[in-house]
Amino acid sequence: MSGKPVRASQLVTAIQMNPEDANPAGNVHGGVIMKHVDTVAGAVAIRHSRSTAVTASIDRLDFHNPVYVGDLLVLSASLNFVGKSSMEVGVRVEAENLRTGEIRHTASAYLTFVAIDDQGRPKGVPRLIPETEDERRRYCEAQVRRDTRLAERSRERHCAP
Repeated sequence: MSGKPVRASQLVTAIQMNPEDANPAGNVHGGVIMKHVDTVAGAVAIRHSRSTAVTASIDRLDFHNPVYVGDLLVLSASLNFVGKSSMEVGVRVEAENLRTGEIRHTASAYLTFVAIDDQGRPKGVPRLIPETEDERRRYCEAQVRRDTRLAERSRERHCAP
């Protein structure tokens, strides 16, 4: 299976936040942002694998600044790492106040997806070809996160009652 560069599956999407997206405090509900993060990350994984891809885990989702009704939510997503059937996607979320032009870094997330075949079993995916220094750094950092997740799973299996 041949490889693909990071740029082949990157996505940037934007959605204006509306009153129905608000929580009782009047800010955009974190769950709304999480849904958009998962959706754009899933599209990146599907675009890379050209198959169905399911969310296996959300390694981190850190909120940095609030999003307000009327803001433009801009999500930038790209692959950081690819294993045999798994893919880590990084998503950066920014909120733009359309009236003032102010842009705030709102959230960052790492999600792992698994490509599956028509029978729902894991399916091999093309390898990832990091081309820039930043992509190589992200690949290395993602590999460390993957190793940590696998070690935790192994400990959980061995320590289960």
